[in-house]
Amino acid sequence: MKSFKFLATALIVMISGILLSSFFSATRLGYKNYRFPYKRGGLNERQAAAHLLDRFTYGATPGQVDQVVNMGLENWFQQQLDAGLPDDTLNNRLSKLDAINLSNSQVVEKFPPGFVVRYRAIKANVISKDSVGKAKNIKAYNDTIAAFSTRKGFRPEQELYKQFISQKILRATYSNNQLQEVLTDFWFNHFNVSLTKPECADFIPSYERDVIRPNVLGKFDKMLIAEAQSPAMLYYLDNFASEGPPAPAKPNNKPTPKQADNGSMMMSGGMQAAAQPVAKPEQSMMMVDAGAQKQALTVKTITPQTNVTGLNENFAREVMELHTMGVDGGYTQTDVTQAARVLTGWTIYPLGRFGFGSAMQGLVDKIGAAKMNQNGFVHRGDFLFTPTRHDMGQKTVLGHHFDANGGYQEGVDLLEMLAHHPSTAQFICKKIATRFVSDNPPAALINKMAKTFTEQDGDIKQVLITMVSSPEFWKKNAVREKTKSPFELAISSIRGLNANITDPYQVYNWVSRMGEKMYYYQAPTGFPDRGTYWINTGSLLNRMNFGLALASQKIPGVTVNLAALNDHHEPESAQAALLTYSK
Repeated sequence: MKSFKFLATALIVMISGILLSSFFSATRLGYKNYRFPYKRGGLNERQAAAHLLDRFTYGATPGQVDQVVNMGLENWFQQQLDAGLPDDTLNNRLSKLDAINLSNSQVVEKFPPGFVVRYRAIKANVISKDSVGKAKNIKAYNDTIAAFSTRKGFRPEQELYKQFISQKILRATYSNNQLQEVLTDFWFNHFNVSLTKPECADFIPSYERDVIRPNVLGKFDKMLIAEAQSPAMLYYLDNFASEGPPAPAKPNNKPTPKQADNGSMMMSGGMQAAAQPVAKPEQSMMMVDAGAQKQALTVKTITPQTNVTGLNENFAREVMELHTMGVDGGYTQTDVTQAARVLTGWTIYPLGRFGFGSAMQGLVDKIGAAKMNQNGFVHRGDFLFTPTRHDMGQKTVLGHHFDANGGYQEGVDLLEMLAHHPSTAQFICKKIATRFVSDNPPAALINKMAKTFTEQDGDIKQVLITMVSSPEFWKKNAVREKTKSPFELAISSIRGLNANITDPYQVYNWVSRMGEKMYYYQAPTGFPDRGTYWINTGSLLNRMNFGLALASQKIPGVTVNLAALNDHHEPESAQAALLTYSK
């Protein structure tokens, strides 16, 4: 009977704690001397430590509040800003995921989409072109394709996505550099791309790994330029296919590199023309010219442009509205069009000869990789600037004049100008304050952060220091104001119980059930950062079910050691159990 009462009490306490936490997100100074004014907000040191852990980690682990108090709040925060703590335990868990460190070129080769596998099977005379979509014996046809994939070492794309999602859960749960992981989630959401768009999906793992995570504590402009040149973003917002008007024909009528790289390269899918017959109807829709077929990426209507051949304004619009200045930042539709012209020719260096990422292979073959630079091309990793697709006319954006016959540098100059615009400082700092302070952060706090952003060249660390050193961050009405997202709820619960994860994807399934299907948010806005978005009748029921499943150890691959949470022995009474597990 005693054991039953203990287990029942422990279960109730754990469920209650998880539900409550879903509502209440609970001295070497490297940059400048700063002190946290938490006492002005009426907090003691332990309460302040708990607040820091609530905002800048995915939840405190048992005993971590004491650790922060003992080392000093400012010292702990500086340690997190440095993001240099060893992560041996995490790295050991990640070592089992063999796909998360592949380059984009390796991903293209190892995880080809289905239409590429069929095309290559046709080229290898394994199946006939006429059998695609018309096979009489479907099982035999599929078995033949599967056997061919195995021989070639191909792996399904879903395996790549599953490993990618799993690594996010493991990093959030076990990394000692918690602030870096929290900021990676924040900035990925700010520069959102989505697995719902096939063309960019396979490049999203490297996007988070190589573009977002390394830059989350650096200068804003560096991250902005990096995301603008990444294959994931170039495909997601279609800038890879944006081009200026055709260059005048040369007097000798020899084909220019642009003419040599003609319509046989499918701009939207990047697949060579020979592959068209093997694509299913729905795949063919993805592979037509980008000027004729645009996927609906946002709730807004993208107005087709007819004044300039091949111009696509999607990225130019979103880089102003969502990435830098904000919708009320002071730009006009004319500025969007002019910015789109500046960014023509920003595309993707061929990542292979098949499928998405191969569109420029013919051009590179024609010119020769060694001669690209001397012909005005710029190759940076997976990014390629193609002057033959660039609009060489004069442009004016936000009153800034770009001379005719410009090239790659004018695109960089445009992004630097946007990164340092006063509206950008306000917009970015408001988003940061909304994430870490409250859904409606005080204007005075935003202004202080924006001032630091401007004076410190967009240094994200300095902006965070200004925010946490401000009294507004420590006000009691802000301490428990933020509602946790489903992901934050799940990970903070797991961390709070020192749970062991052996199957991260099971956690992802629960997070999706609670309303946050990570990496699948279709619109470029990213998930809203407001409590009202996460809380409704259905989500509350799923949060309750998650708490019940976790506390009763019914989530496969997630285990909780109750005894370890109480020095490896059973509490002496129900009251003792209540005290132990509520902590």
